[in-house]
Amino acid sequence: MTEQAIGLGVQNFNVAVYVAKAPSMPYFETLESVEPVINEQINTINQHCGNGWRKVFNVYAKVLFALPSEHYSFAKQADSWQAYRDKFLLQNNSKTALLFSAPIINGTNKNQLHIIAGRTHAKNLLQQGKLNAQFNWLDDEFAIDTTNNIIVCPYFDYRQLSNIKIARLSELVAKLKTSN
Repeated sequence: MTEQAIGLGVQNFNVAVYVAKAPSMPYFETLESVEPVINEQINTINQHCGNGWRKVFNVYAKVLFALPSEHYSFAKQADSWQAYRDKFLLQNNSKTALLFSAPIINGTNKNQLHIIAGRTHAKNLLQQGKLNAQFNWLDDEFAIDTTNNIIVCPYFDYRQLSNIKIARLSELVAKLKTSN
């Protein structure tokens, strides 16, 4: 049986963010694939699952908006990260994914960027044998695997992944892109 990515967004992503747990809603208990966000699904998750998920979606949109524009066009699609979140994030044709499963690294697709939200999550994936990566830990919060286009960063929360750290993440992405 082949591994199956599970989460929100699209299978053919350019950027995927990996989090340890899905929102605690019945819909996600049976989710077995990657499905695009429809209608007001992000708002529904925010209402049912609280401020933590609101932060995840907001920070995700901010990260996409901060990525180097010579490599990614997310910031060109909307006037603000808020507008991007509301109109494009994780929707069909967005080239984005928020995954609750382990990364499936396809060595042939160098265009895919994998961002693991949280050092603990990354270390758990490694310990469980669900991730084959060679991380260069830059400090306590950031790690990079240039071979597989994987970056570990703080969890998607305003305090943990502040605007300054989002800028650092963007710099690491630029470094990855120029090393490929």
